[in-house]
Amino acid sequence: MNFTRWSARLPGTQRRAAARTDHVVTEDRLSEGAVPTARAEQLTVPVPAVDELPVREVLDRVPALVALVHGPDHRLAYVNDAYVVAFGLRPTGEPARRALPELDEIGLLPLLDQVLRSGKPRTVKSRKAPDGRSYTFTCTPVTEGHGGGGGGSGVLVFATDVTDHAEAAERLRASERRQRETAVTLQRSLLPQELEEPDDLRIAATYLPGGTEAAVGGDWYDVITLGGGRTALVIGDVMGRGVRAAAVMGQLRTAVRAYARLDLPPHEILQLLDGLAMEIDANQIATCAYAIHDPNEGKLVYASAGHLPILVRDESGVVLRADEPTGPPLGTGGWMHASGSIPLGPGSTAVLYTDGLVERRDEDLDEGIAALERALAGATGTPQVICDRLVRSAGVTAEHDDDVAVMVLQHPAHTGPDGDLFRNAALELLGGVEAAPRARAFASGVLTSWRFPVELHDLGVLAVSELVANSLQHGTPPMRLRLRRTDRRLIVEVTDGDDHLPRRRRAEPGDESGRGIAIVATIASNWGSRRTPGGGKAVWCEFVLPKG
Repeated sequence: MNFTRWSARLPGTQRRAAARTDHVVTEDRLSEGAVPTARAEQLTVPVPAVDELPVREVLDRVPALVALVHGPDHRLAYVNDAYVVAFGLRPTGEPARRALPELDEIGLLPLLDQVLRSGKPRTVKSRKAPDGRSYTFTCTPVTEGHGGGGGGSGVLVFATDVTDHAEAAERLRASERRQRETAVTLQRSLLPQELEEPDDLRIAATYLPGGTEAAVGGDWYDVITLGGGRTALVIGDVMGRGVRAAAVMGQLRTAVRAYARLDLPPHEILQLLDGLAMEIDANQIATCAYAIHDPNEGKLVYASAGHLPILVRDESGVVLRADEPTGPPLGTGGWMHASGSIPLGPGSTAVLYTDGLVERRDEDLDEGIAALERALAGATGTPQVICDRLVRSAGVTAEHDDDVAVMVLQHPAHTGPDGDLFRNAALELLGGVEAAPRARAFASGVLTSWRFPVELHDLGVLAVSELVANSLQHGTPPMRLRLRRTDRRLIVEVTDGDDHLPRRRRAEPGDESGRGIAIVATIASNWGSRRTPGGGKAVWCEFVLPKG
């Protein structure tokens, strides 16, 4: 083999040839008298050209690994000293599969075939060899003569040791994995570990962090029982990624739970969150949808701060989209949010979700929402089954590039045996001295028909008496008494037209009033009050039903 001709293809040979040309030009300029004669004489000392250098000696001293193979079966023609040091002596004349097993082990032989056929060089970066070190392999086609193919064709394998770079890259990836695991752990710890279970709703939720190459976002969801049979549902998405976004998400979720206890309308909750988001971080914004479900009203009252629309499939399978009203994201300030409503009667299913479920880089957002609507229209089963089907239909995988949060809630239609467990009864209260006795008689008859134990019956009638008396004394018409039974509790609620909320206080021994709310709070498992949307208030209490 003529190594001299092939040496011109070695990395760096062209640069050395260019340097030689520059050197000759410099000598010509110096001979014109630009420098002293002694200096010119030193520069005109003959320097051997690259073609005159002993190529084998050059290759043996190259620190990189060099191997030369020729022919269709890649018979080994040469390995340099660095290659021998790394892998030991190799028999020349043998096919590469036997002579260079280390190249076969790292899958380099098919690349040799490709280079030999195409006549184009190929590079494989950072492959770990059997000696435990990492190399970048460059395979260059070489030919003897000018014929191109034939028996004189071969491949020059040039391997550079990149172990230090590979180890540094692996340390960086390990550090990024640890940071991501920390963010995922923080994110999951801030989400509800178990969803609250309202009496009238069946709920399931799923959170999927982005793929391993994506930083964790700030998606969250929550379910909050408000008492009186009402339930608050929240879903949100903090813009940005990493631990900071997860931390802001945790603060907002905690604030939502605190504000929800005030039992305010959804748009007022968002107003409070908007101010808090600006205090947490003026540069951080978040989208959020807050909804309240009241089984007595058969609808979902909601407000949205820049979040995606809630989808509801009714009992007949028609999917509705809650588009309006929608305000700007939390943290922008200066906007008055408004509440809207969408029907959610028995047999309906609603879906709250974040943009990771429907947003794609190569697709319009409305197309993603429309695809989710079609998937929801054909999804049946339990909330968890529907949740999983929606995630699959959206093509979300473990390598998804964004966080995904989905919450599915169903308002089941109670029929058969369940129909006996879920009951409602209401009485319009007319003013006058006969209102309180009529309310007590009505409550006694209803609770008897619902076959409550005597003790619970008497406590329920006492609670009705105190709440009605309080409303007659301090409220204004119209007044209404509502009794509701679920599979777990008895709910007593009285509404009137006055918006002054009662509070529990300690009555002095000589006081003739002030004990009604205290009595209700003592005998009931829970009680509360709220302002109603049309003006006025509702005061309620709950009794937990005995098991069995």
